[in-house]
Amino acid sequence: MAGNSILGVFAKSPIKPLEQHMRLVTKCCNQLTPFFIACFENNWDEATKIRASISKAEQEADALKRKLRLELPGGLFMPVNRADLLELLRQQDKIANRTKDIAGRILGRKLVIPSSLQENFTAYVDRNIDAAVKAADAINELDDLLETGFRGREVQLVEKMINQLDIIEDDTDSMQIVLRRDLLAIEKDLNPVDVMFIYQIIEWVGDLADLAERVGARLEILLAR
Repeated sequence: MAGNSILGVFAKSPIKPLEQHMRLVTKCCNQLTPFFIACFENNWDEATKIRASISKAEQEADALKRKLRLELPGGLFMPVNRADLLELLRQQDKIANRTKDIAGRILGRKLVIPSSLQENFTAYVDRNIDAAVKAADAINELDDLLETGFRGREVQLVEKMINQLDIIEDDTDSMQIVLRRDLLAIEKDLNPVDVMFIYQIIEWVGDLADLAERVGARLEILLAR
């Protein structure tokens, strides 16, 4: 990513790079569904390509994260302090990292989710992605929040998004319970090592919604201040 473009963004708003970073994060997450579909079909060449694309987006997010940390002004006169923005950035970054972890672990072992779980698992992945997208929608309102001084209808809109994020995260918790139960019912017929890793993948996918909810929680702190 060119340094000049980053500096240009900072000249307009210190919030824009944070929003741009979150877009890269969701670019990572959104590729998980086609990635898993390729894995279900044992199309490891396609899965490898998608994993490479996820990794590229994660690396771009990392580069932007470093730029943000180095160039975000310390004494900026605005209702949001530097520490709050950097903590928000840290939570966003964890989502991209976890997405790359998931794809890397699946591809490294050529691990296939059992066919009887695939429909519910796909819905579970999609719902976790919903959480990341909803968090990105909320982050995208930061500029407008600053313009309104964190008051009025814009605050109500973001609070509604955060509430929706909590609902999505609750959904993913319930879906995870069902997947764990269904895996338990068939695990005796599977490779024990694979079973261990499938449980881990289920947990890691659930981390996406948990981390997205943390992004929402950090936004709530900004609103409260």
